Amino acid sequence: MADRNRKVIGYFAFASPTEVVCTDNACVISGSVGTMKAFLKEFDPEGLQKHTIKKTLFGEILNGLKLGAAYAFDEESYKKFYPLARQEGLNVAEANFEEMKSKNFRFFTVQLAD
Repeated sequence: MADRNRKVIGYFAFASPTEVVCTDNACVISGSVGTMKAFLKEFDPEGLQKHTIKKTLFGEILNGLKLGAAYAFDEESYKKFYPLARQEGLNVAEANFEEMKSKNFRFFTVQLAD
């Protein structure tokens, strides 16, 4: 279990400790620094805010989920998150990113039910 908690799932970005980059009400987790930079360019085309990009571990996401946070995973990061979440016993759905892309969705949101 401890090894699982140290696995890098992806990257998140923030402008300040209280300004995490989100889509709707979920923290964006991208599979690479490059994909996060591309999303930030879309999110803030003029580059008005300076964002810090940091890696995030499974254990950090798990703790956030337990506190009620929601996470929006891209395909690459969800491929890393999903098997670990299932091993942890979380009831998370398998994502169909092909179908989501056809509907113009790029992120799969996970939030634990109360």
